[in-house]
Amino acid sequence: MHGEVVFTTGMVGYPESLTDPSFRGQILTFTYPLLGNYGVPSPEGRDRWGLPDGFESPEIQVRAALMQSLEPPHHWNARTSLPAWAARSGVPLLVGIDTRRLTSLLRSHGVMRGTVAVGKQVPSVSALRRELERAPRYEDEDFVAEVTPKAPHLLRSGTRGAPLVVAVDCGIKASILRSLLRRGVDVVRWPSHQVVEDRFDGRKVAGILVGNGPGDPSTLGAVVDTLRDSEKRGTPVLGICLGQQLLAMAHGGSTFKLKYGHRGQNKPVVFPDGRAFILSENHGYAVDPTSLKGTGLEPWARNPDDGTLEGLRDRRGRVLALQGHPEGGPGPREAGFVFDLFVEKLRRRA
Repeated sequence: MHGEVVFTTGMVGYPESLTDPSFRGQILTFTYPLLGNYGVPSPEGRDRWGLPDGFESPEIQVRAALMQSLEPPHHWNARTSLPAWAARSGVPLLVGIDTRRLTSLLRSHGVMRGTVAVGKQVPSVSALRRELERAPRYEDEDFVAEVTPKAPHLLRSGTRGAPLVVAVDCGIKASILRSLLRRGVDVVRWPSHQVVEDRFDGRKVAGILVGNGPGDPSTLGAVVDTLRDSEKRGTPVLGICLGQQLLAMAHGGSTFKLKYGHRGQNKPVVFPDGRAFILSENHGYAVDPTSLKGTGLEPWARNPDDGTLEGLRDRRGRVLALQGHPEGGPGPREAGFVFDLFVEKLRRRA
């Protein structure tokens, strides 16, 4: 079981984190030492739109999880325990790991590939190392193909006269879709490899959303082409996380891989008017701000810790992007106003 070893600083939200498609192909290290104490909600639970209730996708996405300790569940909403859920999913949990020390190593040396072996007869360290050397690199695997839908799927908000948004699904979280549906917007989950048309099922497409997802953005040329076409048509676009990176690329910008990424629910973001927000984030790549010259895009927010670009917008007001997750699933919801700004643009266009 090989994968890119990363860490998250979140204190809560392990069901959402483990089911976040952005973690596809990774071995997730939890820095918070106590996990499992509130159990896991029913994996079969669905909200009124048929989306997973309490999870970001229907299955665990990580290849393995590392943690210091596990506690028995004591919570009204627990339907099973974390280890039982992981065992049914075939995902190994390694408990008793000094995750603080591992995180320190990752911060010093950057994310690295790792392998996890489970069984009565575990191969030697040298054998595991040889196996890992033969395994494909994280950048060379097509994780989006594993999580994108096979065909478009319409989610109706239940609001009469709702504008229609195409969500280019590279592994989008359920809570991002839910944030639009709650605001009276109909959403079509769209395969990442499929061309987006002006109309769907006889209805005008009022806007495009590109959310989060796994892997290297430079491998998603089809989505970049879709966003270039939307720019020509003047369609409002909202990019979140991976979506921000793809929007920048569609306008001629470039991205780079962060040393160890931003993963957790305590990431600071500062906007030009001086307002500061704490956001949930999960990304290993970022937009190179020096590549935006002449693209028509301008920085909208920054991370005060390392200067990373946290938001983009265009001068005509058609494009809006945020590197963090404004829906806060899990985590703070302070930046939910980003959805309101986008929906306002949709209603003017619909």
